Amino acid sequence: MGQKSVCVYCGSRSGTDPAFAENAEQLGLGLAEAGYRLVYGAGDVGLMGVVARAAQAAGGETFGVIPQHLVEWEVGKVDLTSYVVTETMHERKKVMFMNCHAVVVMPGGAGSLDELFEVLTWRQLGLHEKPVFLMNTNGYWTPLMDLLKHVVESGFADASLLGYVTEVADADGALAGLKKALG
Repeated sequence: MGQKSVCVYCGSRSGTDPAFAENAEQLGLGLAEAGYRLVYGAGDVGLMGVVARAAQAAGGETFGVIPQHLVEWEVGKVDLTSYVVTETMHERKKVMFMNCHAVVVMPGGAGSLDELFEVLTWRQLGLHEKPVFLMNTNGYWTPLMDLLKHVVESGFADASLLGYVTEVADADGALAGLKKALG
């Protein structure tokens, strides 16, 4: 089978913890070294820029997807292997997800949460079986995992929901999970 692609959802900001950017760099480097193509939001800012530059520096393939209205705001990174400009955010998310074999969610804001919940909902509805890894760098996503457990405990989702997300501590954990899931 051809090259595997990993969609990375992450912040267009770097966050306050230096470990976020360090893990983004490690992930980008590790994806390239493993021969995975990076699929991401095509920004050259925040963690998005860090993961893409690291993958490029290691000779990895990069596939960026950005909606027209964010080209200036997120500073569209046009030196990628593939660069796609969409009309809407919905199109962006669809193109990113349809062009990957697995998802890694790094620390991020509302956009990353939106992306995560969309693929989580699709999985719950049986629309895909792609692995989703939540990179819980220094406990960033712990409150989210607690919320998902609360949703299940309160009867709003089956316990299987918790199995649709694999929590990993860092880039090494994500890369190990990807290798196990994708080869």
